[in-house]
Amino acid sequence: MSSRIAVVPGSFDPPTLGHLDVIRRAAALYDELHVLVVHNPDKAAMLPIAQRLTLLEESIAQAGVAGNIIVGSWSMGLLVDYARDVNAGVLVKGIRSQIDVSYESPMAIVNKHLADIETVFLLTDPAHAMVSSSLVRQVAALGGDVSAFVPTVVAEFLDTGARDI
Repeated sequence: MSSRIAVVPGSFDPPTLGHLDVIRRAAALYDELHVLVVHNPDKAAMLPIAQRLTLLEESIAQAGVAGNIIVGSWSMGLLVDYARDVNAGVLVKGIRSQIDVSYESPMAIVNKHLADIETVFLLTDPAHAMVSSSLVRQVAALGGDVSAFVPTVVAEFLDTGARDI
């Protein structure tokens, strides 16, 4: 049987409980899961990529998610280039609402055309469906408590003044 490899891309700025839910569920479906912090030129990042990688690794470890996960980053070139480099046949995207479907569907079609890579959409747990990294950044920047929306390690990091980065 061939190895089933998937990639979960995202900005993870910062990682949320919704991200962790999708990662946990995807890890159970694939033999190897690459969780990839990608640079999105359309978004102004709060945290540097290196910090997002650290927070993701610590959040995944803290959650006790299976050991088939590789955390990395990609900022140059197409996402499908990374997927091909690691022999992944699937991109996994978390979907919170119809807005996400409208945004992700064209990318899924283009990725299929460019590299014959499938995109699998996982519906986010309803408990996390209204939470985005953008919302967490805004609440944290204004001094609000985001502990209900992010892994403990992220809440602690943001609470120690990291929101001023």
